[in-house]
Amino acid sequence: MQVDLARGVFTLSFDFELVWGSRDLMADPAPLVAEAQITREQIFGPLLNAHTRLGICATWATVGQLFLGGARAGPGGLHPGVVPPQHAWRRAPWWAGVPEGTEAEHPAWYGRSLVQRLVQAGQEVGSHSFSHPVFGDPGCPREAADTDLAAAVAAAADLGLRLRSFVFPRNSVGHLDLLAKHGFTCWRSPEPDLAHDPRLPRPAQRLVHLAEVAIARTPPVVLPRRDAHGLWDIPGSAVFLPAHGVRRAIPISRRVRRSTRGVDRAVAERKLFHLYLHPINLASAPGPMLAGLIAVMEHAARARDAGRLDILSMGQLADRCEAEAR
Repeated sequence: MQVDLARGVFTLSFDFELVWGSRDLMADPAPLVAEAQITREQIFGPLLNAHTRLGICATWATVGQLFLGGARAGPGGLHPGVVPPQHAWRRAPWWAGVPEGTEAEHPAWYGRSLVQRLVQAGQEVGSHSFSHPVFGDPGCPREAADTDLAAAVAAAADLGLRLRSFVFPRNSVGHLDLLAKHGFTCWRSPEPDLAHDPRLPRPAQRLVHLAEVAIARTPPVVLPRRDAHGLWDIPGSAVFLPAHGVRRAIPISRRVRRSTRGVDRAVAERKLFHLYLHPINLASAPGPMLAGLIAVMEHAARARDAGRLDILSMGQLADRCEAEAR
């Protein structure tokens, strides 16, 4: 079931994870730790301030470890109630390399103070799982997904938060019915474009995506829909491309132009433009990347202030769709 929109909507969601998004892919997490530190010191505060200044509520889909003020291993090790995934690319035990201690000692791994700042600023805090297993991978069986979700919900509840919005790690969808079981109301599916066409091999998808950003091709706009589990699917439209490696050759102005074109298309077609990104991916060029993202936010805010656009978090949009569907 799809829901039509009275006017265009802009939604901004963050995969907020610090080191947790890629630590399973790296034998040495030191580069991630360095980028996480930049994220905390140079990106988080200015980005949050921009949301406050512009009156924008985004969805910060947060890895559950960041709800914690720290962690210590007990007799059963770290988080013994969470069944670890068995991903083929991860040979070491799932919790190997995770430091014990406090947020002050290991600020790349724990982030309770950051989550508290999000809450104080009126942002929506959603979930990006507890420990970033890849739900759609065969190495993440049902029990692993179920216990991971339970831990995420419990960690948020300890801060007085109820999680409603979910973003799958690496956009790999799996065990959707468990989201409903654990009280979620909406989730983000991958964008419906050629760069995410499963018929294309992964290298071809990446090339297509780079080309689309390089020419600032207008991204798709979408409509929310209720899925078979009663959840609202709030599809993505585009990612604000990182500036790592070869992607650094694409001017940031192209990212901005592509995103503002998405906002304008949402206004024209009365649909949703859902932009997403990982805050840690701004760390490769924090000043220019942050300025570019804020320029997109300002463009959306001007359309909102002119009465042509609504700016809603994932949870806010799901609530509106639920009201419309009654």
